[in-house]
Order: sequence, then structure tokens, then C-alpha cells
Amino acid sequence: MPDQLPADDLATPLHKARILVIDDEAEIRESLATLLELEGYNVDLAANATEGLRKAEAGSYDLILLDLMMPDRSGMEVLKDFRERDTETPIFMITAYGSVEVAVDALKSGANDYFSKPWDNEKLLIEIDRMIASSRLARENIQLKRALKQQYSFPNIIGKSERMLRILDLVTQVAPSRATILITGETGTGKELIAKAIHAHSARSNQLFVPVNSGSVPSDLMESALFGHIKGAFTSAIAAQKGYFEIANRGTIFFDEIGTISPETQAKLLRVIQEREFMPVGSTETIKVDVRIIAATNADLKRLVEEGRFREDLYYRLNVINLVLPPLRERKEDTPRLVDFFFTKYSRENEKFLDDEQKSRLHFEPDAMQLLMDYNWPGNVRELENAVERAVVLASDATVSVDVLPDSILQAGGIRIRRDESGTLPADASLFEIVADFERRKIIETLETVNWSQTEAAEKLSIPLSTLNQKIKRLNIDVRRKGAT
Repeated sequence: MPDQLPADDLATPLHKARILVIDDEAEIRESLATLLELEGYNVDLAANATEGLRKAEAGSYDLILLDLMMPDRSGMEVLKDFRERDTETPIFMITAYGSVEVAVDALKSGANDYFSKPWDNEKLLIEIDRMIASSRLARENIQLKRALKQQYSFPNIIGKSERMLRILDLVTQVAPSRATILITGETGTGKELIAKAIHAHSARSNQLFVPVNSGSVPSDLMESALFGHIKGAFTSAIAAQKGYFEIANRGTIFFDEIGTISPETQAKLLRVIQEREFMPVGSTETIKVDVRIIAATNADLKRLVEEGRFREDLYYRLNVINLVLPPLRERKEDTPRLVDFFFTKYSRENEKFLDDEQKSRLHFEPDAMQLLMDYNWPGNVRELENAVERAVVLASDATVSVDVLPDSILQAGGIRIRRDESGTLPADASLFEIVADFERRKIIETLETVNWSQTEAAEKLSIPLSTLNQKIKRLNIDVRRKGAT
């Protein structure tokens, strides 16, 4: 079953919904507030457009009642501002100047309904109730689809953050098309995984997905690699050979790090995109192909175009649909799920710590998980995966401590123990701080007895030297000065 949906979003009764009323007339605001509150709605009021926009940005509303005529800005301008930021929240326009033309303009600009002053209370309440119910049902369907998609459709793409869910929505939309796609994002964000997901959900899924690492193929060999060659095309061409495009015919070709290809190859790639044909090296005959092209880069292609290092016409041909993958530091809420996924993956590979359902029994101690949550992950998901694989390999118990984390994470998240002016722990010190303080003092005491020899200290403490080194770094023990910081 898909993960449970947020109870506070979908299970809230309609008459507990929040409504924002924006009107410059105090009598109108007060009468609407009284009417709606008697029906059980939570109502916020704004006396002008500026206040209304500020409240809408700061809060979450189920419906907005917006006056058409206000002193600081017109309601129509405010409506357009709302719709640029939020296309989903229902908005009802209210005005004393009712006309068919005004109503049509409001609806074209994104209003959901239109009421003239004085309005019919019963009709207004019926329409508000209907619109909120309809809006919530639409959101519920979106969340259900997302939950199902997360559970069944993208098993290797882990993430429930809003940004990743929007990416998966786009993947679902664009996969069935023939459109060329450009995936951008930092190294390690999972660009090839997204490309494979697009291929897997397209009509080409039963054909080949052919990855091309543009940065690893020498420029003088790239043309032959992409388009193939005929026998005798060059000295070492002792036999004809197919290129990636011909191999990928009716399937998908994926260019990783597209920004690294040479200007000459860029020109020939542009021709393939435009004409759907190419000419093998040494040949005078063209070969027609039906290939879906997906490209990825961690570079700023727009900047490369401005610098004259990447063809502008090719850039626009590739950038029909752009998927921007967020770095892990901008979706840290996905970290625990990624950790669980990689724990199971590498527990299976190493055949250790598996339960009866072949899921990993491993889990990080709270302080270790906190270090992972605080770390900024310059290598993104790939770096996290490496850290979890290391933890699986080094783990001796199902509960994984900070000792198995890489030095880079330990150094970035060195433990700071609070002390008062007398140098003792404060009264509100946490158990974590108490344990860390005891461990730190014990290590310093041991180091002092062996004249700061870490090898001898490790033997006295009955722990591996590598573990002692990690603890020294994590607990901020300054061994260079032969004392504690």
C-alpha cells in the first residue's frame, strides 16, 4: 500500500478550512467574517492588496475572496500576482461593479467564480463549500497518484520532498513524448537515473537505452563512436562498425556531460536532431534513425553558449524540456529514506544484517544520523551512497555508530560540547553531550598517560587505531598541542 497521506491535509472537515478575505471596506470584511465563521470556517482579513498578498504568502488558505476595487492596487492585478505564484488555490472575485465583461476578464485571469455586491449569502456559501471540496479532492488525487508512483513506478528514485515529487510528475508527463530532454544538476544528483526512468516509461522501453559518457570519449574518436565507420575509413578501420546512434535506433540515447563535446561533433549532433539521419565516417550514404535524445550536464550550458564554447542552436534543440535536479543539501528531508534504501541494497550485496523479508536491519544511531542530516553533501546522493556502503561493510552490529562514517563527515560535523564558565557541563546537558564529554575526557586522560601516543592509547582503550583517530576528530581533541581544545 502507498504511504499514508497527511491526515491534517485531507481529513480536515470542510468547515475547518481557512479563508482569506481581501477588501478595503470594513463593513464588507466584517459581514463576510461573521457569515463564514458562523459556518465554521477559519477567517483571516486583509484591508488592502499589499496586506492580502503578504498574508497569502505567509499562510496556506483553502479559498480567497478578493475585492475587485481597492485603493492601493486593483483586484485584477492582485489576481494575476496570485496566479503567478499559486495556480491551485480557489479565488472568488467580489465587486460592486458587476458586468459580463468584468466577469469574463476575471475568469480569464484565473478567478474561479465571480460575485456582485450585494451577494446572495446562501448561494455564496454553497459555492464556497463546493469549490473547497472540489479543490481538496483534486489535491487528494494528486497526492494519491504521487504516493502510488513513489511506491510502484520509480523504485530507484528515492524522495518524497516536494521538489522531487515535482520532478517525478514531469517525468511521467514527458516520458511518452518524443521530445528531446535536457537534465541539469550537480554531479551525483542522479541524472542518469532520471534518464532511465524516462526511457522506462516511454513507448521505447522495450528497445535499447544507450548511455554515452561524452567526457570520457576522446574528441578524435567521438565521431566514429557516435556514427560508426565503414571499412577502410581510416588506418585502423579494418572492418565496418556501428555507432551509438545506429545501435540506439528506435530506443533512447543518453549523452552524459553533453557540454564537453567538441564544436565539430556539436554540428553533426545538431544535424541528427534536425534531420533524423547521419553519415558514418568514410561513407557517402546516410542512415535514417528514430532515436529519443536525452542529454545531461552539470555545467551551465547557457554560459557556455555566451562564451562561444557551445552552439546556441544546439542548446535550444536540446533544451526543449529542462529537468533541474536539486542537490541533496536542498532536499535533506529525503536523507533518511535514501539511507534505508542504500542499507538494504548493500546489505543484500554483502549478505549481512538482512531480515526475513530481505530488508536491512541496519540503522544509524541518532547522533550518526544527525551528522548525516547536518552534512552538506558536495558529492550529493552518490557521496551518501558511498558513505552508507562503507557503513554496511564496517558495521559489526545492527546499530551503526558514528565511528564508521568517513572523515569528511566527521570533520564537518565535529561535536561541540557546551560548558559553563567553570568548564563543567550545564544542568540541561543532553545524554548525548554527557556521553560525548565522558568519552572525550577518557581519551585525553589515556593519551596523557602514554605521552600522546595514539597507537598506545588505542591499545589501552582496546579499540582499533582508526577508530581512535575518528573519535579524536569527532570530539575535537587537539593532539597537535597535546591537549584538549
